[in-house]
Amino acid sequence: MSSGVTLLCILLLHTETLGFEIRPGPYLTHLEITQSAILNTTVQVCYALARTDGTSFTFPAQPFTAEAVAAACKAPNSERFQLAITSITLRNAWVDIAHFADPEFHFDREMIVEGRKIITDGIQAVKASNKEKNFEGARKKLGEILHSLQDFYSHSNWVELGNKFPNSNLIRSDTSIGNIADKSRATCRSCDGNNCNNNILEDIVQEKILTTGYFGFSKPKGKCSHGGTFDLTSNTEPKGGINKDNFDSSHGYLHTEAANVAKAATSELLEDIRGAVGDKLFLQMLGITRGSGDALCFVIDTTRSMSDVIDAVKSITSSIINSKVGTEDEPSLYVLVTFNDPGFGPLIKTTDPNVFKKAINSLNASGGDDQAELSLSGLQLALSGAPTNSEIFLFTDAPSKDGYLKSTVIALIEQTQTVVNFMITASTASNRRRRSDDNGQQQSRITASEAQLYRDLAQYSGGQAIEVTKSELPVASSLIAESTRSSLVTLLQASRSPGVADSFLFILDGTVTSPTVYITGSSVTFTLISPNGETQQSTDSTGSLITASHSVGNFKTLQLKKEVGQWKINMASTNPYTLKVIGYSPVDFLFNFVEASQGPSKGYEALDRRPKAGVSGNLLVSVTGSGSATVTEVALIDSSNSMEIKGVVGPQGNDSFLAQFDRMPSAEFAVRMKGQVNSVPQIVFQRQSPTNFRTSNLIVAANSDSILVPGTPFSVPFSVMSSEIGGNFTIRAFNNQQRFNLTSPTSLVLESGGSANGTVNISAPLNTPSGTDVTLTIEAEAPGGTDTNYVVLRVSVVNTVTDFMPPVCQLLSKQSNCSRNCSFSSWELSIQVTDGAGGTGVDHVSLIQGNGTMITHLAPGNENTTLVSYSASCCSSFMELLVVDRVGNEGSCLYSAAVSISAVLLLYLSTLVLGFLILADLNIQ
Repeated sequence: MSSGVTLLCILLLHTETLGFEIRPGPYLTHLEITQSAILNTTVQVCYALARTDGTSFTFPAQPFTAEAVAAACKAPNSERFQLAITSITLRNAWVDIAHFADPEFHFDREMIVEGRKIITDGIQAVKASNKEKNFEGARKKLGEILHSLQDFYSHSNWVELGNKFPNSNLIRSDTSIGNIADKSRATCRSCDGNNCNNNILEDIVQEKILTTGYFGFSKPKGKCSHGGTFDLTSNTEPKGGINKDNFDSSHGYLHTEAANVAKAATSELLEDIRGAVGDKLFLQMLGITRGSGDALCFVIDTTRSMSDVIDAVKSITSSIINSKVGTEDEPSLYVLVTFNDPGFGPLIKTTDPNVFKKAINSLNASGGDDQAELSLSGLQLALSGAPTNSEIFLFTDAPSKDGYLKSTVIALIEQTQTVVNFMITASTASNRRRRSDDNGQQQSRITASEAQLYRDLAQYSGGQAIEVTKSELPVASSLIAESTRSSLVTLLQASRSPGVADSFLFILDGTVTSPTVYITGSSVTFTLISPNGETQQSTDSTGSLITASHSVGNFKTLQLKKEVGQWKINMASTNPYTLKVIGYSPVDFLFNFVEASQGPSKGYEALDRRPKAGVSGNLLVSVTGSGSATVTEVALIDSSNSMEIKGVVGPQGNDSFLAQFDRMPSAEFAVRMKGQVNSVPQIVFQRQSPTNFRTSNLIVAANSDSILVPGTPFSVPFSVMSSEIGGNFTIRAFNNQQRFNLTSPTSLVLESGGSANGTVNISAPLNTPSGTDVTLTIEAEAPGGTDTNYVVLRVSVVNTVTDFMPPVCQLLSKQSNCSRNCSFSSWELSIQVTDGAGGTGVDHVSLIQGNGTMITHLAPGNENTTLVSYSASCCSSFMELLVVDRVGNEGSCLYSAAVSISAVLLLYLSTLVLGFLILADLNIQ
């Protein structure tokens, strides 16, 4: 297992009750099944694309790892791939927590039809989300349905019926699943002691009747039980069970067979999604791109006073894109959000750099007659639309008028671990709120106190708040070009407000290139000390430790000499300042806050909220890009001083480590990790999270169906628990879709140590496109604002699907002059692809077999018909099309250069008749 995927295992479920095991052991787990299928499918997709592009492809060594597969796919680094697998597999494990008692999610209690609906509805959501490039929503839903799909093979008698291949009808909604046992039909007898090998009745097996085990407190007479310690039905007649979750399960002798079929079924589902969305979108969902895998995200103030800034941004954007397209640093996604007053948005998200440049170049400055603008509304929209672990650049010259969104923005920063940089122009001018330009027009100005909100958010996210004049902006924007390079890692992050003299240590290891120091603040002095004791002060321009430096506004960058070892930097200033040391390295770390899950699932649950303050806590850490590494230290670093809390680190296998803390801090903190790459010679390294985090004494919990149907009421029940104080708690709920109606209670009354419940209701307009991503944030604030916590949910919008038939092909013409020497002959054909009268229309047509030239275009006056022309050398005598409609139904059409069977038969019959006529004529003569 790759280290990124091992992180996801989160040590769940040391029970037999919830499907294939989660915790690693001498059996195949949900995580291993999912990981193996993803890696295998990814290799096949990359191989197919390489053949199409005419490039070489080297298969990675078995067993596949995320790092090796990413390298084979020519992705610059494996971290995005591992993050995608993290998201999918973590959501797979989440089903056992959120839906422990819901039998349809596990194919228990013979709820086979209901279980299939969960899978097929989820497949539609995954396909729709991918088409809208909402990859995070697609990953989460994919993880959910893979859990249910895999459980079918462990909890049903599919394998006991002798099946060696998946039940393909589980991923199709318009076919028969099979003969399902009637509710009144007996399916099992009691096991012979602990031997349950033959407890399924003979007639059930002979007639190929599908059944699953019952789990819980009761079952109908004669029905099979799931089995295991937590299944109380297994103690009533018929006793025992049929699950195959591990080797110790009731039917554990079939565990390997069931897991292998589940793995094949997982691959089949992935191939179905691949065919519907296309190879490139499929790989982007998995974080595999030819570029850096990162996103270029801009949030831009478009009010009148920003006209010259917008011109600079246009130039900066073109320069960045032109220099990076076709390189390993090319962004995989481009995100743009604008804000003005009284509006903001829309969110523009594209994988095409030319589309992004066109959107940027079309911006015009207008409006904004008052001073403050909706900057945080724009930032909130960008945070909900950008990939996790992104970097966002916000351009403005005005203060925020929606500062009430600060806590929501911080919640999204924490959950996505996104870095936000603020490019604040004209903030160093006088404190007047306005001044007139040469034409008498009013220009906005932002005061130092008004800019503090931006500084706070930048510091919290690990970004910079760069304050420059508008003429200095192009120089300061060099930060953007650097941040879009691949494999950016943070070695040190710190801030001091108010300013104070302090010393900071960081390790520069042999894998790091271009080490750079970022400093923001005014009147800041420093002294650098290298590992060998050499020093250089900020006033010394002749020293050798700083190879290049640049200053603009309040922002300074220092390029450091590459010297491996522990560095020290002494900072001094009476003004607030931030310090950040970055570099470029394939070695980085992933982490998740986890807590012990409740109920029978004994393990850890990944948090979608802040950890609890003042009590013990746990952090799962995994190293990426190292091949093999050991984590030697994990510490929580107070962001405002040098205090730290170190955890007790224990290995969990496969480069994954659990750090246990006796007490979670109450102040803001970052995560620092130190480790060793297990190589010769050994490499000692240090990494730090750029994002800061907080803890809370509140718990906000929510769970809901993750599919929202337009025009249908959608409710999200939630609860708030307080361990220390009571009173009137403020409730805030926000979503990223401006057109959606949202209602929520504004307050809840809690007693100390008690809880209260509420419901958020969302309504999506009927014309909302399928695949639209809804990010819902529910916050609770204690009386007096002394404490806050939140829960962040992602919901996919999916329109009701009534089209289940794939598009069909009709051969219009075919010409072939193939001879024995295929190199000097060719064949061609013309095909019409339609989706039928009740279909949604043809979405795309792709060539999946054949080396010829294909041209597609819409039929004149008919958007639901696609015309295909194909020509090829006779040496490539077969061609196959994949045809997909707009809701993801797939069909294929196969043609060959040879004369069709019917034509051959007709020729044969004609020859035969002609022969008879000749014979008859001879006889007559």
